Amino acid sequence: MNVKKIDLPITKETASSLKAGDYVYLTGVMYSARDAAHKRMTEALDRDEELPIDIKEQTIYYLGPSPARPGQVIGSAGPTTSGRMDKYTPRLLDLGMTGMIGKGRRTDEVKASIKKNHAVYLAAVGGAGALLSKCIKKADVVAYENLGAEAIYRLEVEDFPAVVVIDDEGNDLYMA
Repeated sequence: MNVKKIDLPITKETASSLKAGDYVYLTGVMYSARDAAHKRMTEALDRDEELPIDIKEQTIYYLGPSPARPGQVIGSAGPTTSGRMDKYTPRLLDLGMTGMIGKGRRTDEVKASIKKNHAVYLAAVGGAGALLSKCIKKADVVAYENLGAEAIYRLEVEDFPAVVVIDDEGNDLYMA
């Protein structure tokens, strides 16, 4: 087991250095997006519009946070089941996205796209949303505000814990 501290964004070179089973602590900027935001981004691409964020070398955390309590940056911030984004993921990977954080298995098509695009899929611990929220130091809505918790947030994180599940060689921790 390797433990690595990673400064975001995850470059293709960084992705290539990670192996399925590695523990990572992420620091920097990532974005949150769930089903509804992914659908809107895909619809924008279908209309030849630009995405509301530059997706190149970005990490998307599949997250719909609960409302923040007074004095908190964000509410509970646990991962969403990644499979719900699988139909949108290869297109975003082809546009340069290099990291995804969620929970659960991915389709063979997503795995092939991760390998082709030298990206990485990470898992965060489901059920630990309150603890994960402590790693989020700033959270701002940057797109699709009318989606509420499913809006796209820009998240500044510090030592956000995750496990590499699928590396850029296609190795899948869930299949080991």
